[in-house]
Amino acid sequence: MRAARFHDWGAPPIVEELPEPEHKPGEVLVEVQAAALGHLDLTVAGGSFALKPPLPYVGGVEASGVVLASDTLAPGTQVLLRGGGLGLLRDGCWRERLSVSPKAVTPLASPLPPEVAASFFLPTTTAYVALHDVARLEPGEEVIVTGAAGAVGAMVAQQARLAGATVTGVVGRADQLGQVPEGIRGVVADDAEAVAELASARPASLLVDTLGGNALVERSRWVRPGGRAVVIGYVLGTSVTVDLPSWLLDDVALLPVNMVRQERRAREVAPALIDRLATGELTLEVERFDLSEIAKALELLRDGRVRGRAVVHLGKNH
Repeated sequence: MRAARFHDWGAPPIVEELPEPEHKPGEVLVEVQAAALGHLDLTVAGGSFALKPPLPYVGGVEASGVVLASDTLAPGTQVLLRGGGLGLLRDGCWRERLSVSPKAVTPLASPLPPEVAASFFLPTTTAYVALHDVARLEPGEEVIVTGAAGAVGAMVAQQARLAGATVTGVVGRADQLGQVPEGIRGVVADDAEAVAELASARPASLLVDTLGGNALVERSRWVRPGGRAVVIGYVLGTSVTVDLPSWLLDDVALLPVNMVRQERRAREVAPALIDRLATGELTLEVERFDLSEIAKALELLRDGRVRGRAVVHLGKNH
């Protein structure tokens, strides 16, 4: 059985043969079809994160597959693999088969392509929680989404539009405009005239920021006084300096999205989001890699050069 394992912190994973898993009583034996690659995988592999498995370990916190054997699920059932410490406290999902606790297995009521099933949970549920639970979005609002070409940003833009908002999606480069979802106005961050217009007009009641970094406060000034800026990510930096007098004058609330604390809520809203993906109401862009290319894929992910979400194919889908 092929698997991708980390042998040293900070080193790329190595694809190697491992023994076949045994189906233990009370567990679920799964044929993994596709496994997601995410920034959490990179963080854990760096070795400085609070949660980490003992070396060597198989990476991967999310995947999709089909049940081979279970006490409660029929063989062939499509499932999401997530939770139970996968890729965080113990071996994860970057392998062709695994036997896991039922706590880490979620049956999918509506069938999805394996690569979408493996990677939908984080961007779709994060977008939902950010918009509806944290921002409390109302129909008719004007929303600006940064990083709108990325998986999370594009999903936020789509869900905001479906909720009745007028949405502007900001991307880093002109060649990313084609990745902005349909029905969303695209703006390039280095278009000085367009960005100056946002700062001058302050058209939005809500900013959903996936970028972070010290320019967060500057971007929050695209929001009119009394509005809010919901902060999801920090790919441009983990620190920001706030000049309190200016911030008070701007009168824009900064609201954090903590998806670790919102895991239960994410699982509650996931079924409806799966239905929307299955019907095509929501779309998720995925860039596919073979398991043998996983080191290259992780490097592209680290450099921000992946279109949508990165996924490796395994098992019978190989």
